[in-house]
Amino acid sequence: MDIHKPLFDALQEKNDDLYQKYFSNDFLAKGENFFEVLSKEDLPTIGAIITSELGENLQALKKQRQWHSYYYFFHGWAALDWYRGYDKTFLHQAKNIKKTFLMPNNIIGGRRKHRLELFIELEKRKLINNNFISFPEICPYENISAKDLCAQYNLPPIQTPLPLTIDRFDNHASTSHEISLWDQSAKSLLQVVGETVFYGNKKHLTEKTFKPIVMQQPFILASCAGSLDYLKMYGFETFNSVWDESYDVADDNVRCNRIASLLEELHYADWAYLQEQCAPIVEHNFHHFYGGAFEQILWNEKENMLEQIANDFCI
Repeated sequence: MDIHKPLFDALQEKNDDLYQKYFSNDFLAKGENFFEVLSKEDLPTIGAIITSELGENLQALKKQRQWHSYYYFFHGWAALDWYRGYDKTFLHQAKNIKKTFLMPNNIIGGRRKHRLELFIELEKRKLINNNFISFPEICPYENISAKDLCAQYNLPPIQTPLPLTIDRFDNHASTSHEISLWDQSAKSLLQVVGETVFYGNKKHLTEKTFKPIVMQQPFILASCAGSLDYLKMYGFETFNSVWDESYDVADDNVRCNRIASLLEELHYADWAYLQEQCAPIVEHNFHHFYGGAFEQILWNEKENMLEQIANDFCI
């Protein structure tokens, strides 16, 4: 709400130009908006926002601005576009598991406290040095150190010497649109996805969630509560038949702890057995992504959204 306020204000100003067509009296002072001075009963709802997020932020914005909202899963479309063709490459390697998990981290600023919090929980369990983990000393997005971020969030300081490098930090967006770390993936039982959004009542998954699916790898999501069920809405399967996925519905203040405890448990488990149990789920997700079923769900969703817009605005 606050980060994007200038954008919302600019859009509201354009909406106010439309409001002028509905109101003949010119009573707005400079810098005022119709949504601020008119009562809700007098304010027509003619603004709209199309979003790829559901939850409390969207509801607060709609209430504040008196806007309609329309949803479609943009990041699903982005992943299909960015990761096209990987099903036809030689990069799907046989597994030779030597580590429990792969966990890339690049941006740690921008309100991504959960990435620091999870790293610290893994430190407590001595799981840092024995796994494939990247973690910058300085956030490439905000140019702020991990040390300062821990102090800002009242977290204990990170003890591990940073940076940990398995990918590159020279450009914070450099690998967002591509699949990399194939060697590390082939040697890891699973991938830990540190999603962009973690706290609050929201549903927001990005292309990061689809990387282990494309790489034919099991995954654990460090994301908002309920993210696994959100992913299942689009036809994907998760690993509740193999390990405990109750971390996904845990409260925000304990979810990182639950994820780290699960990773500790898996660290000492029979990797070959877990890999065998995960294989049918991994195969389903890969074919669901590349076989057209996921795309058809997205098409149906988008067509329904456009139909709703047409009906609401009498187009």
